[in-house]
Amino acid sequence: MNDIEIIKKQLKTLQDLRYGNNPLVSEHIKEIKGKYLIKENDDSPRDIKRYDVPKAVDDEIVDDVEEELPNDKSQAYRISGGVLIIHADEKKDTDLTTEEKLVFQQTMDDFVSDVSDLVNFEPLNIYKDNVDWSGKVVDFDTDFYFTIGENNGIYITNEMTKIDENYLDFIEKLKTYYEKFKSKWAPVIASRKKTKIK
Repeated sequence: MNDIEIIKKQLKTLQDLRYGNNPLVSEHIKEIKGKYLIKENDDSPRDIKRYDVPKAVDDEIVDDVEEELPNDKSQAYRISGGVLIIHADEKKDTDLTTEEKLVFQQTMDDFVSDVSDLVNFEPLNIYKDNVDWSGKVVDFDTDFYFTIGENNGIYITNEMTKIDENYLDFIEKLKTYYEKFKSKWAPVIASRKKTKIK
């Protein structure tokens, strides 16, 4: 077989795959379509949650987050690759301020420079009375949870971690960073609290 015939044979195989002329591929395509695509008259419940997240623009609204409490309104914002969720009693109180955006960016940047650059952040949640934030520090396979407000503190979880100088240094950095986190977010909580008139 010469090169031209080999190329023609490969093109034919690719076209068969692309247009579903291969019975094995056709079965997989039908199975995938049946499992994941919604037909017009299909009323069966699906556990699929769709987000309309703009890919090119930060600071856009991610989507309404599932309500945790009956009266809780929440709005998520994508900022510099992270997600910040504001929870409030009224929808108008879920607006993001410039100060909150800057504090969030600084929070992530400071964590990377002060604690670890190998981290997977979870969304940061702002409530009326507290702020909580979590993530996983990959180098130490440790999940962290920061909260200020009602349950002040740092919480960590991990399995079978070797306690050595590196790990103890990491824990010390985490404790030191928590104080910085607390000092940044306490004023945000204070500014979101409203004095109630009796």
